[in-house]
Amino acid sequence: MKIAVLRETAEGERRVAATPETVKKFVALGASVAVEAGAGSTASITDADYAAAGASVADRGSTLAGADIVLGVQGPDAASLAGTTSGAWLVAALNPFADRARIDGYATAGIEALAMEFMPRITRAQSMDILSSQSNLAGYKAVLDAAAAYGRAFPMMMTAAGTISAARVFVMGVGVAGLQAIATARRLGAQVSATDVRAATREQIQSLGAKPIFVEKVAGIEGEGSGGYAGEMSPEYQAAQAELVSGHIAKQDIVITTALIPGRPAPRLISAAQVASMRPGSVIVDLAVESGGNVEGSVVGEVVVVNGVSIVGHRNVPSRLAADASALFSRNLFNFLSAFWDKEQGKPVLDAEIGDAIRLTQGGKIVNARLLG
Repeated sequence: MKIAVLRETAEGERRVAATPETVKKFVALGASVAVEAGAGSTASITDADYAAAGASVADRGSTLAGADIVLGVQGPDAASLAGTTSGAWLVAALNPFADRARIDGYATAGIEALAMEFMPRITRAQSMDILSSQSNLAGYKAVLDAAAAYGRAFPMMMTAAGTISAARVFVMGVGVAGLQAIATARRLGAQVSATDVRAATREQIQSLGAKPIFVEKVAGIEGEGSGGYAGEMSPEYQAAQAELVSGHIAKQDIVITTALIPGRPAPRLISAAQVASMRPGSVIVDLAVESGGNVEGSVVGEVVVVNGVSIVGHRNVPSRLAADASALFSRNLFNFLSAFWDKEQGKPVLDAEIGDAIRLTQGGKIVNARLLG
């Protein structure tokens, strides 16, 4: 069983799908591991580190030759996977809703594509969940990016020259990223509030020492939406939330938005009028900018200033913490493959619950129900 680890080619991608730690673990399972030269350089991992862990380091062609499993962070084009065995697995984040043509290419090439972002959110798969591990880092980094753009201190400071008020931070969307953003902003000394359409998140917000901001007279979602995400809300709720949030946003120094709906554009949470209501020098970080954006006026890969308000729209935020993001991502992949490793066959054998959920292509066809519906 040969496992190939590729150097990422997507613009701005600095992560890598395996680290020396996971290479050692794969070798211990009985697999051989080949790493494309330079694959870990942007995550502060040298080729010598991989070689010391038991991997062979070579050019892309040699790395892929005879590979049974290919590990990636973002899925490469099917044409760049030439040389793998028939029916080889590609295990990566494949963005199937936004890049269907590439998924069709995997089917045509006979690749069995496994989309790690489709991992079901069940207890036994928590250690395999790339969305959670990467969102956790994104929420942390969003606060640091906000602090860098804000230009003022976060905590209240009492000095001989006078008192500096604590920054007011508002987090919109209390999933994994939002919870980490709340915790990080609190650690930096900010006065933090947060909101979500899921009423069940109120206690989570309070447990982190933040103030929950919720619509009280219109029903929201009582529990989790599908897969742990929020669903789309009624027009009545959206109107009530917009009114509540408008008054709150105008008083904030920093707003961080994290709301996503799988397979659909990100919901619009902040309008241009709401941006205009904020004081000059305020900052908004839009973590959903690559999915259409929560904020009107946010631009993918740019920091734009509108009426003195900075709107931060960095691409691929987890990649901005490449070393830690790679460590967590690679453990997710190892935890996944090792959980299904059959010692007698010397390879992983998937069960139906997880296999059917993440498998996109097999036998030259698209097979995932979420892509066929």
